[in-house]
Amino acid sequence: MISFKQLPIEAKAAVAAGVVFFSMMLSRSYLAEKLDFRTRRWLLRLQMALFANTLMVMGSLHVWRSTVTTFTRSSAASSFCFMLWKIAVFMFLALAHSSFFTLLFLVAEEPYFFSLAAYTCLGAYIILIFFLFTLGSVEQAYKFLAGRGAKAGTGNKNRTALKPVLAVLLTVVLTVVGLLNASQPPTVNSVEIPVHNLPSTMNNLKVVLLSDIHLGPTVGKTKLAMIVRMVKALKPDITVIVGDLSDAEAKIIRPAVEPLGELDSPLGTYFVTGNHEYYTSDVSNWFELLKSFNIQPLHNENVKIVSPKSSSEWFCLAGVDDIEADVLRYSGHGMDLKKALRGCSSEHAIVLLAHQPIAAKWALQERPDINLILSGHTHGGQIFPLNAGAYLLNPFFVGLYQVGQNTFVYVSPGTMYYGIPMRLGSRAEITEIILRSP
Repeated sequence: MISFKQLPIEAKAAVAAGVVFFSMMLSRSYLAEKLDFRTRRWLLRLQMALFANTLMVMGSLHVWRSTVTTFTRSSAASSFCFMLWKIAVFMFLALAHSSFFTLLFLVAEEPYFFSLAAYTCLGAYIILIFFLFTLGSVEQAYKFLAGRGAKAGTGNKNRTALKPVLAVLLTVVLTVVGLLNASQPPTVNSVEIPVHNLPSTMNNLKVVLLSDIHLGPTVGKTKLAMIVRMVKALKPDITVIVGDLSDAEAKIIRPAVEPLGELDSPLGTYFVTGNHEYYTSDVSNWFELLKSFNIQPLHNENVKIVSPKSSSEWFCLAGVDDIEADVLRYSGHGMDLKKALRGCSSEHAIVLLAHQPIAAKWALQERPDINLILSGHTHGGQIFPLNAGAYLLNPFFVGLYQVGQNTFVYVSPGTMYYGIPMRLGSRAEITEIILRSP
């Protein structure tokens, strides 16, 4: 029987990842009620950081072998430039690995340069791994189809050297494009949606949708202030924030949240939790902070949005907790649609705020009379090649979907980004939704 010491390092990393994952499940199942919020928050984030890093070890070894070890037998291996290249690759990998720990130590009113650099390297790391794997697969397929087997020749050696060079060049180009794209202000996307049973006096009501701002290591007060200015310029009747506002606890990042106090939509500003609010283990404090800015959390509850022209006409605006609260066993929280829609009937229009598209799907299965659901969570995939995974894992990916005759779902691609300050194949968005009375 092979001992742990005899296992290759990739297998050891896989075992370590399994141990960390098991400890995460154990903590969620048996320790959730025994630990105080602060301890639980640190334990969860530390476990997530360790889990991500143990998985990344396998990819980092592949990157090192492809971009460094491959060239050690070449004539340039003893040169000063190659030594600098090895240092650069090592620093790149070290920064990528450290990104997950910035949530524990480097969160403030404005992002630290180290956090921005670390998360940029993480984005580039994901792109580089994809291209190394793809080009390697193409190379193996070519060898198989050409019937060359494992015989190595000069041409093969040249192709082996060309693969990492091409992967690095593509990664650099896409990283720069992604950084430039994400640095631009969110685009304003105006969408008209017919809402069944919406009173005629509320025709053309304007709702501004924000989602996935992710205040934390790479998004701070300056970007939030920009978003608030853009929202105010649209002069919405209602503003809604559908989760993942922050990745940090309220007390630490409070100064960065202050621009939200300038939102002044006449029919109110509303908020529902996303999965990242529960990762902070600080939801109660977030609710209190948002209330101090006149933002009303909808904690499995609803409000009547009354027509400014007729006090007898209204629609039901409801919000549910994010489904991750159930997974984390977060006491007093979890998606409860019945509670959220208590008092909402099909005689009046129903608009539901639910962070994750899967929650939107579950809600429609239980209450098909919901007329409009506003979600986020997917980020439109945020960066290539994660777009494909986000598309496959969510029943609604991004944009407007019609479900049945009188129901629509709109999924925001996110108003900022999570961690990695890049966007490839997606664009940050502030959504201006015009409600139409059929």
